[in-house]
Amino acid sequence: MSDLDVQIPTAFDPFAEANAGDAGAAAGTKDYVHVRIQQRNGRKSLTTVQGLKKEFSYSKILKDLKKEFCCNGTVVQDPELGQVIQLQGDQRKNVSNFLVQAGIVKKEHIKIHGF
Repeated sequence: MSDLDVQIPTAFDPFAEANAGDAGAAAGTKDYVHVRIQQRNGRKSLTTVQGLKKEFSYSKILKDLKKEFCCNGTVVQDPELGQVIQLQGDQRKNVSNFLVQAGIVKKEHIKIHGF
């Protein structure tokens, strides 16, 4: 029996390379600013902005956004996401254009989510 060597196949993960690439991408997703819309009741909606750098004053950005788009808003402290800016209405395109024009974020670092 010593002539026969039994080879036990090792576990093969076909997605190992893809998962290794995702680890680097997951670290890079922190650079994105996410602009989302949340549906409230009926036609009412809420726009959220998250992922801005900590060095920016959220209250000053919110003040300019409210004045520019004639809507109400607030800064909410979330345990997982940190500070999140909330605005009334669907302001996704307006907010993304504002952030680019103000020089806060580059256009390629903004992700717009929603329907």
